[in-house]
Amino acid sequence: MPDAKPALTILLAGPRGFCAGVDRAIKIVEEALRRFGAPVYVRHEIVHNRFVVETLRAQGAVFVEELEEVPDDRPVVFSAHGVPKSVPAEAQRREMIYLDATCPLVSKVHRGAERSHAQGKHLILIGHAGHPEVIGTMGQLPPGSVTLVEDVAQAESVQPPEGVPLAFTTQTTLSVDDTAEIVSVLRRRFPDMAVPAKEDICYATTNRQAAVKEVASRAELTIVVGAPNSSNSVRLREVAARAGCPRALMVQRGAEIDPSIADGLSTIAVTAGASAPEVLVEEVVARFRDRFTVTVETVTVAEEHVVFKLPPALQAAQ
Repeated sequence: MPDAKPALTILLAGPRGFCAGVDRAIKIVEEALRRFGAPVYVRHEIVHNRFVVETLRAQGAVFVEELEEVPDDRPVVFSAHGVPKSVPAEAQRREMIYLDATCPLVSKVHRGAERSHAQGKHLILIGHAGHPEVIGTMGQLPPGSVTLVEDVAQAESVQPPEGVPLAFTTQTTLSVDDTAEIVSVLRRRFPDMAVPAKEDICYATTNRQAAVKEVASRAELTIVVGAPNSSNSVRLREVAARAGCPRALMVQRGAEIDPSIADGLSTIAVTAGASAPEVLVEEVVARFRDRFTVTVETVTVAEEHVVFKLPPALQAAQ
């Protein structure tokens, strides 16, 4: 009789995976394909997940980096991360059909940045240089209107324009704890800096980080399902490590995992970034079932019921 498989408990973080903004963005591409037929062009990855991108590509989506790669006579979708104002302006100039899949919570940051600028304030943006969301937010305002701060060291040394009132905003997918440290430094140095009325780090980022803290603190290994260019997924791995988990790693698919990494362990944790579909989490769990007798426990720290409507043009099409 073969030896019984060793026991392994998998703690599933809840919430995990898709957020309302990602779900809406994917539906916009799918609905555009249904309404206009293939090809539908998408400027930048609609969300940072290879599985999602390849699934949409198989349906007829064509992913490009710049608008100049899109023919005038085909529709184009702008990604969930948001775009600089120059992009829709160019689409209008070319009389293109375009659909904006920017997450409404990113759009809220954009409007807040515009309000601060209209009030004569210089904006400090806490975020990661080169990330599409940061490029999009900075692109809402004229050049020189925004100063980017990436970490505590920059917060200590940044020198915004003198004699100009300040305001700050943040990328929506940052580490809650890291951002609090940066804001603390900025408020110490610039006590008159205007503070956003509401937290700009989005509910989904906040909830997923709280959930991974909960499960990682009980686990000997944490696996984050997500893409290396997904800011919120990278933050989840960092949060898990800081929560005291001895090892935290990121994978894009279950096939990347050698289940023997859990040999000798009793409990591991699994979560997924906001752009990773649940099917990929199921792949990871199935991978461990090959080697272990798995007990799955879902640890839920918050319930999410947020739903964002599609753009009016696509609502009418349904």
